[in-house]
Amino acid sequence: MDFRYDTLCGLYCGACPILVANENDAVATIAQAWKMEPEQLRCHGCKSEINAVYCANCGIKSCAEGKGVEYCFQCADYTCSRLLDFRNDAHSHHSIVLQNLNFVRGQGIEKWLEVQKTRWSCANCGAAFTWYDETCKVCGAKVYNCMNEEKDVIDD
Repeated sequence: MDFRYDTLCGLYCGACPILVANENDAVATIAQAWKMEPEQLRCHGCKSEINAVYCANCGIKSCAEGKGVEYCFQCADYTCSRLLDFRNDAHSHHSIVLQNLNFVRGQGIEKWLEVQKTRWSCANCGAAFTWYDETCKVCGAKVYNCMNEEKDVIDD
């Protein structure tokens, strides 16, 4: 099954613990830990037909699809209040969406995906990690997660 790592809003699904659990056939494990049903956590990325409960009814996704855009920066209303509210909410991994969208707009999706894969890999051993991981699950090194990143975000 194919997984999609790009989103309409600028998140990188490759660092999402839910998508990673789906890739690694570990949905049951994460569902048990989060006290949820595995079906709620089936996901292959925002732009796929299989979305977890957190993303299934996303207002940004329905807005972008309704306007026929593949990325929010392609919309005449970019940056709208919906996207700004999303970026400024309590979830640290949302803080980078404007920078990500502006990168994709300037350098393209292929380059952005390449940069994101490196960014969400342990600098010590190269293993992938997710948004809120504090240490690498392979080598134990401290990683630069989304909570660290949120403090360093510069608005474009």
